[in-house]
Amino acid sequence: MTDRFDLSGKVALVTGASSGLGKRFATVLAASGAQVVLAARRAERLEELAASIAAEGGEALAVACDVTDRKSVAAAFEAAEARFGTVRLLVNNAGIAPGGAAIDMPEDAWRSVISTNLDAAFSVAQEAAQRMAKAGGGGAIVNLASILGFTVIKGVAPYAASKAAIVHLTRALALEWARYDIRVNAIAPGWIETEINADFLSGAAGDAIRKANPMRRFGEPADLDGALLLLSSEAGRYITGTTIAVDGGQSLSGS
Repeated sequence: MTDRFDLSGKVALVTGASSGLGKRFATVLAASGAQVVLAARRAERLEELAASIAAEGGEALAVACDVTDRKSVAAAFEAAEARFGTVRLLVNNAGIAPGGAAIDMPEDAWRSVISTNLDAAFSVAQEAAQRMAKAGGGGAIVNLASILGFTVIKGVAPYAASKAAIVHLTRALALEWARYDIRVNAIAPGWIETEINADFLSGAAGDAIRKANPMRRFGEPADLDGALLLLSSEAGRYITGTTIAVDGGQSLSGS
């Protein structure tokens, strides 16, 4: 059965791969046999990650990419194809999550989140799908949603709106692209401890969030491995249009 999760011979591209969940996703995919293209703006971090993957016997290519720039996105896919061949797996992970009260939020702050989390997610998915369809043979796209796409908290209106849109966009693209044998699914993480949110989660607000979780703990990046591999591999070949919540039951509690 483990062979059904094997990604050997697959080319994967991970956006936002320089840190946090994207770094974990890239590492897991490489360990499962995929040739991984690491895409993000911080080239130095990508090179370090590529070297780390190579040291473990994997294959990785670091490509500087701004997901909000369509030409930069196309160039990343061109580099991937030149090195490894057609990208068959996209992990659409890049995103930002600045906070602030909605009543006085500047328009540029709203646009920045929507541009990165939604507009760019669509354009990267579209680029991947066009190339998969042209090459034939299908592929898989895994979008990163959030439990805040299902429930909300104060101070993150644009982020919550963008992630709710990702959930529905995932369903819409899955319906349209099934004819090309392209599966489109999403993972909706709950509160996962990373370098980005470590300070916040270690404070009083984080303590309240942890206590409200039915499992009484935050998630770890490794807790997303199962959902990632299921949606990326042969094991999930009949799954499309689905969003898997990985949140310790938090979305069930409404908090």
